[in-house]
Amino acid sequence: MDGYDRPERTVTRVWMVGCGTMGGAMLRQWIASGVLAPGNVDVVNRADRLLPAGVRQARDVPSGALPDLVILAMKPQQLDEVAGRFAERLRGVPALVSILAGVEEHALAARFQAGAIVRAMPNLPVGIGKGVVALDSSSADPALRKAITTVMAALGLVEWVDPAQFDAVTALAGCGPAFLYRFIDALAAAGVAQGLPEDQANRLALATVEGSALLAAAADVPPGTLADRVASPDGSTRKGLDVLDQGQALVALLRATVAASAARNAEMAAEARR
Repeated sequence: MDGYDRPERTVTRVWMVGCGTMGGAMLRQWIASGVLAPGNVDVVNRADRLLPAGVRQARDVPSGALPDLVILAMKPQQLDEVAGRFAERLRGVPALVSILAGVEEHALAARFQAGAIVRAMPNLPVGIGKGVVALDSSSADPALRKAITTVMAALGLVEWVDPAQFDAVTALAGCGPAFLYRFIDALAAAGVAQGLPEDQANRLALATVEGSALLAAAADVPPGTLADRVASPDGSTRKGLDVLDQGQALVALLRATVAASAARNAEMAAEARR
């Protein structure tokens, strides 16, 4: 405590530069949850998209006073183009949040002058309030961190992470839904191989993963313990687990998968430094 009462930081007015699949999912959940009012959001897009009613969209950032927060949600490859067009207009914005994969804070700071810069890595389930948002900033003060956390909490689990681990978090949580979707497809295909109709196998696999994930989230033990509880000695589940566990086959596969994604994040970060 330093003896001073510090004012609360709030986020009311937001500009989004880009609003594709991920940005759109975030925006829809913010509006649906009441965290943001549609009339307080402006979106800059190359072309009009279907957005929540009341949200304004245009090809350029608005005139007038700067908002509380600018969110960069375009493709990482468009960073220099966007900076060239809008950096001067955005100069002095209190906070800039970037969801650009692989673009580090200092690379953003070299292009934009903001009160603080925050990196964010959401994953797609943010659109239903069940996602993960990883955050990192060396320039945000505690009041801003609290305000950003409050906004992001409407999207799901919020974690502030060590910048040195951001690529790993991006690979695990940011890319993770795609890996899980592949697993669901593979589980269904395995059922088809045992003679199930494809549509039925797909329904069974999806419901199995959904229910199992909800149960694991509510459990007071790790998922691995749940797996062992399901598996009776010498039973059918145990025989299946023996295949996954032999030589740590599943662990090795996912380690390689996440490592490949993390390595690509590092490559993109290096490209953004140039």
